[in-house]
Amino acid sequence: MAQVRDVLSKCEELADQVLRQGKYVLPTIARLCLISTFLEDGIRMWVQWTEQQEYMDMSWGCGKFLAALFVLINLIGQLGGCVMVLGRFRVSIACGILFFIVVLQTIAYSILWDLQFLFRNLALIGALLLVLAESRVEGRSLFAGVPSLGDNKPKNYLQLTGRILLAFMFVTLLRFEINFLQIVQDLAGSILMVLVTVGYKTKLSALILVLLLTALNFYHNAWWNIPAYKPLRDFLKYDFFQTLSVIGGLLMIVYLGPGGVSMDEHKKRW
Repeated sequence: MAQVRDVLSKCEELADQVLRQGKYVLPTIARLCLISTFLEDGIRMWVQWTEQQEYMDMSWGCGKFLAALFVLINLIGQLGGCVMVLGRFRVSIACGILFFIVVLQTIAYSILWDLQFLFRNLALIGALLLVLAESRVEGRSLFAGVPSLGDNKPKNYLQLTGRILLAFMFVTLLRFEINFLQIVQDLAGSILMVLVTVGYKTKLSALILVLLLTALNFYHNAWWNIPAYKPLRDFLKYDFFQTLSVIGGLLMIVYLGPGGVSMDEHKKRW
């Protein structure tokens, strides 16, 4: 047991050194990863305007005007929200717009009845909540000389909810196959996700999950290897960027820490 604690301590020290070196670029990388799925989808709405409009009209029988309005809302909302998040301009409004887009697409594409896509959208909402939590940290730092009114509870609950929702992403990656490597992957990933969710060894667990998810994403969702005429290319591309957004959420956890509602925080008070 003592040896395990020593190994964990050394891993945490190594992770802290890496984070100290990249603390100035980490939030930007996290934001870029996080908005990637919205950016890709917004651009797709632009270059596939006619196809998207026809698909909505055919699926819902809503007419060309409403179908075009749906595509336009998605295009402007996603690209505008991405610019606002990256520019750190009215981040709460930007997150609200992107949250609305996620809910709108969940309903429009009937994702509500597809558990895999629903869970991934919930993870995406969790990542947006972490961006919102980061904006509250930045807002507070602007007034560092002003006395704080107690613990920043809204930020802590945003971080907690974000961590919980991110767990849904990993649920969709579980594959119950009789395969040694797959079993190890499922067990290791599940343990790490539980640790992130409850906020124990949070930064280290989130960092390892980032590495694991990145490797799995590039391995399973290599859309660039699929010819453009095959529908599988679009499916893998969508999956790739959604996973990248969740990786961005995990990077935000690495940067922010678990927040006040976590085992790591309670350990400090023991």
